Amino acid sequence: MTVTGSLHFLTPRPFVAIVPRQLPRRRELVQLSGAAELACAAGLAVRPTRRVAGWVTTILFVVVFLANVQMALDAQRRPRSTAYRAATWLRLPLQLPLVLWARAVARDATR
Repeated sequence: MTVTGSLHFLTPRPFVAIVPRQLPRRRELVQLSGAAELACAAGLAVRPTRRVAGWVTTILFVVVFLANVQMALDAQRRPRSTAYRAATWLRLPLQLPLVLWARAVARDATR
């Protein structure tokens, strides 16, 4: 999460590209989501905040999943390679373990 959160600031263009065009201030939304990822990473690393950070991370991963669905839909309408279009769909099921992991962290942190 630290790496991907940092990439939102270092190379924002690919992230801005997947924000739905209907949303205003897309670059600022990318920066906000990058900051959220960095905050979640920090919260998960510290025991007293791990429970809350686990639940916030779960929500974040669900929102990221929705952004990636948008990316897959957009890829179908653009002149991209077949491999790229397929990869945008194939990556979606791989995000389920991230959601389940964050939820498990939140639940285990209460013990």
